[in-house]
Amino acid sequence: MILPPASQIRPHQRILHDLRAQIARIGHAGRPAHPMLPFGVPAIDRHLPQGGLALGAVHQITDATHAAATPLFIAGVLARLDGMVLWCLRTQDLFAPSLASVGLHPDRVIYAEPEDDAGVLLCLEEGLRQPGLAAVVGEVARLPMTASRRLQLAAEASGVTAFIIRRWRRAAEAIEFAQPSAAVTSWRIAAAPSAPLPVPGVGRARWRVELVRSRGGAAGAWDMEACDAEGCLALSADLADRSVAASPERAA
Repeated sequence: MILPPASQIRPHQRILHDLRAQIARIGHAGRPAHPMLPFGVPAIDRHLPQGGLALGAVHQITDATHAAATPLFIAGVLARLDGMVLWCLRTQDLFAPSLASVGLHPDRVIYAEPEDDAGVLLCLEEGLRQPGLAAVVGEVARLPMTASRRLQLAAEASGVTAFIIRRWRRAAEAIEFAQPSAAVTSWRIAAAPSAPLPVPGVGRARWRVELVRSRGGAAGAWDMEACDAEGCLALSADLADRSVAASPERAA
């Protein structure tokens, strides 16, 4: 989605934009200042406060199709950070060579295998209290507000970033994703058809990247080329020169 120049923004839109910025500043008052990590894709970065993904914060990502898109999306972000990563697994379905293909080398990942959601949350919180880590990643079906708030406070204190993968095995569990949490952003990642090639074969993978909620920012959705070997996303080639279909923006 291409936003209009500031001169073309209507007065009531400008007031709403300024109010969102003021609320975001108040919300961060007195908290440790942590840097942002831009995606390098203006269409996404301008939907995020200060133009990038907040570090030292909690982000939740869901992929209800159980596809590989969500872990690879996260691995692409981690590939552009320095330091070790703690990855908490519920099932042994993470393929290390795939993570390496988007820039996250296996030597940077420490794996833990808790038995249930409670164990994953405890493991994540402990990892967030270790400033030597770049990030922690864990998979849970439920993320209660109290648990997410504890993780957010730990992330703010240490500067370590948390990525929570939300998966469910029954449709009824999908309702949990809509419940409030302390996560700074909420994303939904889905596989999309790859670009057709002039010869038989499989083109570069594509994802539908949806920013469901962004604290102090706006929601949106984009069709993206999957992460490359350095963890970088790009707008799909046939969409790069025109507006991207996006979900209606709303305050987070």
